[in-house]
Amino acid sequence: MRHFKGKVAAITGAASGMGRSLAVELAKRGCGLALSDRNEDGLKQTAAMCAAYTVKVTTQTLDVSDRAAVFSWARQSNEVHGKINLIFNNAGVAHTASAATASIEDFEWIMGINFWGVVHGTQAFLPYLHASGEGHVINLSSLFGLMAMPTQSTYNASKFAVRGYTEALRMELELEGAPVSATSIHPGGVATNIVNASRIDQQIVDATGQDEETHRRRANRLINVTTPDTAALQILAGVERNARRVLVGKDAWVLDKVIRLLGSAYQLVVLRRAREMLGGGGKNSTDTQKAG
Repeated sequence: MRHFKGKVAAITGAASGMGRSLAVELAKRGCGLALSDRNEDGLKQTAAMCAAYTVKVTTQTLDVSDRAAVFSWARQSNEVHGKINLIFNNAGVAHTASAATASIEDFEWIMGINFWGVVHGTQAFLPYLHASGEGHVINLSSLFGLMAMPTQSTYNASKFAVRGYTEALRMELELEGAPVSATSIHPGGVATNIVNASRIDQQIVDATGQDEETHRRRANRLINVTTPDTAALQILAGVERNARRVLVGKDAWVLDKVIRLLGSAYQLVVLRRAREMLGGGGKNSTDTQKAG
């Protein structure tokens, strides 16, 4: 897919962040849009921003973990727009917890959106992508789909799963000779609302000696490396060159090189950094914090 003009893209998680930036950039390029999100107000705002570029924009409020709702949205979008060329499975949430104590409810919640939402979107739209004669599946994994991080086991599990699913899908499409391709996206830190909307296990809050709001502010400072607009441009450039994997942000590029260089020993580097962070924010660091 060398250009987006005259194409139609479906985007989940379009009410804010990368989903909104992708929608606006595609609208600028003359691409029709079928947008979805759980946040109805944010979705309306995105649609209004895109409509300024005189492209057809439709919206649907839905939860991507609801398989029937996603399939219904795909069918309606194809009927209204006449075709669908791209599906951006972008909707995602975050969860911070210990692997040993993460509740099954929280695990099911994050997998339902981050992984099953991707599967639902892919399977619902694939027939229409095939029918368009020029289709592309874009699935949002993460830098944490390439490397693991303490307290991120549930998020890691969901994003590693997206990566494996998308890479297998890409090869299957190539074996078929299908007019559809697939790309796995791996953003590093992008300044979105994901931290503010995340779930944080109380044990993690207690272990760091910080209240939940402080934990969120600190996490936001760490991840606000790349703007959503910059991320959208990098993602679309990857789709245009039919990349198998797209790294988004300088931090993703640097850490990907570290992982390739060190292999599984990258965990020792991450472990050292995690100890520093826990030591810097934990209950036993009061004197150090005062001295600083």
